[in-house]
Amino acid sequence: MANLVYKRVSTDQQSTDRQNLVLTGAGIDEPVVFEEEAGTSSRLHPLQRTKFAELLTYARPGDVVHVSEMFRLVRGTGHILDVLDVLHRERLALQIHDGAFSAMDLTARHPRTGELVSTVKFMVQTLAAAGELQRDLQRELTFDGLRAAEAKGNKGGRRPVVTAATAVAVRAAYLEGRSIAALARDHHVSRGAIRTAVADLMPDHTPDAAPAPAPEVPVTLDMPGKVADYLRAAELDDAERAALDQGVAVRRGQGYTLRVPAVPAVHRQLLSRCQPLDAPASIPAQRKARREYENRVSTLDR
Repeated sequence: MANLVYKRVSTDQQSTDRQNLVLTGAGIDEPVVFEEEAGTSSRLHPLQRTKFAELLTYARPGDVVHVSEMFRLVRGTGHILDVLDVLHRERLALQIHDGAFSAMDLTARHPRTGELVSTVKFMVQTLAAAGELQRDLQRELTFDGLRAAEAKGNKGGRRPVVTAATAVAVRAAYLEGRSIAALARDHHVSRGAIRTAVADLMPDHTPDAAPAPAPEVPVTLDMPGKVADYLRAAELDDAERAALDQGVAVRRGQGYTLRVPAVPAVHRQLLSRCQPLDAPASIPAQRKARREYENRVSTLDR
C-alpha cells in the first residue's frame, strides 16, 4: 500500500506551508507527493488537472490518497461525487486530514459484498457538508490572500494615526514649512492623520469649532469561527471588513477562534450583521457561537 499525497494552491502568490503543516502532523508514512503547478485553479475539474491525473495513473488498488483539506482537491458537490466515483472504481481510499469531511470515511465498503456502506447516508452527509466545504475554501483563500499581501508589504486595514509621542514633532515640522504629504511619508501614516494632528495650525481652521470626540480605543475580542465564517460571506463595510482581515486565527480542536482587534462600535456592527444566526431555523452550533460572541461584545458596555 502506498500513501499518495496531493497538494494544490490557486495562485502563484500562495504557498503550501499550511498543507505541509497539516500533512506532517498526520504522520504519513513514506508519502509519494503529487503537487500541482502553482496557480492551478479550483475551478479546473480535478480529473483534468495534470498532477492528479498522474496520481491516478501511479496508484494501485489499496493505495491511500491523502489531502490536507477537501477543497484542495475539489470545488463543490459535483466534483466530490465525480472524484469519489473514480476512487471507488480504482479501489483507492481517501483521507482528508482537516476541515470538512475530515471525520468521514468516504470510501468504506462492505467486507463481504464490496459495495459502498450506507450510500444514502453518505449522500446526505455529502450535501450537508458542502456548505462547510465552501466556508473552509473562503476562509483559506482569505488567509492566503492576507499572507500574499503581507509578503508585498501591505498589512491591510487602516493606516496608523499620529501618536501623542510624535504629534509635537509633527506640529513643529509643519510650522517650519514641511508639507503634509512629506510628513505623512516621514511618519508612515495617512495625510488625513497629519491633517488631524495639525488641524488647529492650518489656515482655514475655525477656533470656535466644536472639538471632535475622542477616538475609541481598539479592543481585541475572540470571535467564534462559525461567526467569522458567516461574516466573511456577508456584505460588510470597509471598517468591518478590515477588522476581520486583521483578525488572528487560533486553532480550537476541529474549529478555530478569530481574535479580532476593533473599536467597540465596529464589534457591535459585526454582532448586528450576524443576527440571522440567532433565528430558530439556523444551525444550533451557529446560534451558540453567535450568543458566545454577543456575550463578549456585551462586556464592552461594562
